[in-house]
Amino acid sequence: MADLNPFKIAQQQLDEAAKKLGLDAATHEFLRWPQREFRFTIPVKMDNGRTRVFHAYRVQYNSARGPTKGGLRWHPDETIDTVRALAAWMTWKCAVVNIPLGGGKGGVTCNPKEMTETEKERLARAYMRAVARQLGVHRDVPAPDVYTTPQIMAWMMDEFEIIHGESHPGVITGKPIAIGGSQGRGDATARGGVYCVREACKKTGLDPSKATYAIQGFGNAGQYAATLHKEILGGGRLVAVSDSRGGVMKKDGIDPAEIVRYKLESGKVEGFPGTTPISNEDLLELDVDVMYPAALEGVITERNAPNIKSKLICELANGPTTPAADEILHKKGSLVLPDFMANAGGVTVSYFEQVQNTYNYYWGLEDVHTQLDRRMTDAFNAVYDTHKKANAHMRLAAYMVSVTRVAEACKLRGWV
Repeated sequence: MADLNPFKIAQQQLDEAAKKLGLDAATHEFLRWPQREFRFTIPVKMDNGRTRVFHAYRVQYNSARGPTKGGLRWHPDETIDTVRALAAWMTWKCAVVNIPLGGGKGGVTCNPKEMTETEKERLARAYMRAVARQLGVHRDVPAPDVYTTPQIMAWMMDEFEIIHGESHPGVITGKPIAIGGSQGRGDATARGGVYCVREACKKTGLDPSKATYAIQGFGNAGQYAATLHKEILGGGRLVAVSDSRGGVMKKDGIDPAEIVRYKLESGKVEGFPGTTPISNEDLLELDVDVMYPAALEGVITERNAPNIKSKLICELANGPTTPAADEILHKKGSLVLPDFMANAGGVTVSYFEQVQNTYNYYWGLEDVHTQLDRRMTDAFNAVYDTHKKANAHMRLAAYMVSVTRVAEACKLRGWV
């Protein structure tokens, strides 16, 4: 079986782009590794009076284009290699949408589903105390990710401000709007992906209003994708959704708003009235026009890629497709909208939040959507043009665009 270590996959994807670009050896080697990484052990007193020790990480992958930026994940399977890979992808993500930031990522190995709110607050504040010296609006800015929330971001920002004794709203993004968060952040990841699907439909001749679509992973991004696909693209038929417990399908269509409501009320999609069960694996192989992988990494591999029938695959998850699967899908004629382009709406609106925090002036929702649409459309067109000119699959094309921009910044600084 292929090695599914996410950092090795990230390096392999970079290697392919470097070869296609003819990148010099020093720049290539420099971009294969994080500039800085930090590991922490964090003792936290739990509600039962006992102290647990958590392992935590922060990786600042590359700062050539600006301060590093990236989410903080709380997950029981978190490892340094997962965080390294995600920090690398954040580097390319910021570059592909052409925002002046580098890539970073953080993680804590924990299961927040087993923690109370007070335990989560203590962990959030303890993490910030451990990492505060490495953060700052001009250095590194965390954001929410898997199992972290605006409330957790608020606690972390507050702890940073306690440490420094002054206001620093821009040190954290994804905050509640009441304390400096941006309008439009909640649905930004899915909205940016749907904008990319809209542009891809124009290039491929697919009528999005009549297209069928399915969503694997029904968390925040998946739920918003369900409703925004219909809203932005003027229709479409949702035929299947799944979450970690299983999935449901209905060939003549599932009402997006109703299944989102059901998920929020019940905590699952299983049992949604009028549907039949389907596994996560079978959902990926459905004969639909657009597929949204919105769960975790490594779900599309060389084993199931030959059976995937979707014309468009919009990766809202990070790293859902392995390099071997990319080649198979490209040869089959499927157009993959790669994660670090398709799900870059989140970091783009986080960047907007940083900007608003920095000059203390806040935008309306329409302004956020307009600016996000422009950034995502420009990114898609740059990648699609490279895909055509270089005869490369879309992920390789996206890497070529991003790596060129980061490499240029490294060279202009005299680093390589």
